[in-house]
Amino acid sequence: MDLKLNKSIIAMVHVGPLPGTPLNSMKIDAIISEALRETLILSESGVDAIIIENMHDRPYMNRNIGPEIVASMTSIAKEIRQAFKIPVGIQILAGANKEALAVALAAGFDFIRAEGFVFGHLADEGWMNSDAGELLRYRKQIGAENIKIFTDIKKKHSSHFVSSDVSIAETAKAAAFFLSDGVIVTGNSTGEKASAEEVKMVKNAVEIPVIIGSGINSDNIEDYWDFADAFIVGSSLKKDGNWENEVDRNRVEKLMQKVNQLKETIHF
Repeated sequence: MDLKLNKSIIAMVHVGPLPGTPLNSMKIDAIISEALRETLILSESGVDAIIIENMHDRPYMNRNIGPEIVASMTSIAKEIRQAFKIPVGIQILAGANKEALAVALAAGFDFIRAEGFVFGHLADEGWMNSDAGELLRYRKQIGAENIKIFTDIKKKHSSHFVSSDVSIAETAKAAAFFLSDGVIVTGNSTGEKASAEEVKMVKNAVEIPVIIGSGINSDNIEDYWDFADAFIVGSSLKKDGNWENEVDRNRVEKLMQKVNQLKETIHF
């Protein structure tokens, strides 16, 4: 299914803690049921796409996740793909980009969100090397060229001191040069909004899609409307605006009402 990034809302489904992780307390069938329930709320409210993520699996492994995570995410992904026809993507924390691509191919997903694509950085999980060359070769090897790879730059929850002399615009250019399908700009942490000035700089620097990956809500999306092609939204769609809580239908509908107003009144 083709995801057209035209002021698109990509809503997060944070699947429950998976088997084998410290906070897990549910069987996989219960985790799947909850993911399906949240996806239904989001799709009925009119979002353009869904992305599933194992955010509750903290503390995260540094790229080297176990086979139980791949198996669980594949089971969840297959059920969501079978039940819903909207575009769906996946991110597997932390930095398990090849595994995410493999799950996406198995489930018939449309895109992945990848961290650590260009320029190594220090994350909560430790040092993370860049993997653009390896990842795109892997995509070619498994025949997954139809799956888009959207890539974080100067990613949240990370220190970029080593590359502090490289601007976010130059980082975006490097990602585009290394064949990213779209770059993601975030704030410093989950739920924190991105710098509008940085988003503008990135938009002016590259021709590939620019996606905002954190901090978007119904009150501030208009501030970024002219400078982003899509918006990944998670925390603000949850009860009390907390990413750990369940999806709140009223919050989703409020955001989509604002988006529809913007589409009607602002030409793009």
